[in-house]
Amino acid sequence: MRHPHGRNVVLVVEDEPLLMMMAVDVVEAVGLEALEATNADDAVLILEGRSDIAVVLTDVEMPGTMNGLALAASVRERWPLIGIIVVSGRVTISRDDLPERGVFFPKPYDVDDLAHTLRRLTA
Repeated sequence: MRHPHGRNVVLVVEDEPLLMMMAVDVVEAVGLEALEATNADDAVLILEGRSDIAVVLTDVEMPGTMNGLALAASVRERWPLIGIIVVSGRVTISRDDLPERGVFFPKPYDVDDLAHTLRRLTA
């Protein structure tokens, strides 16, 4: 399954190495390409340099100048067509905390649900 404009890349923003590996595995199992960033600052640099990113999958709590919710808001403002998935194991996110069309998954997330959402956002 590919984005109609060739945008089949998911940017995974996660500072925990094992959780990064798990998220990348899910992205690749769906048939998408995964890019990795360990904080929001690096994620923004990657987003500024690429036009093929379809989805940002970000943790909430991470090092750097902004957390995952601030990153999600920035992505929605600067790149409104990019899908946003926010995950967290420590913070419960309400619908009001997410940017428009953002999706939240509590950790540990269901891999099948995440895969389904990735397919939907890149269809």
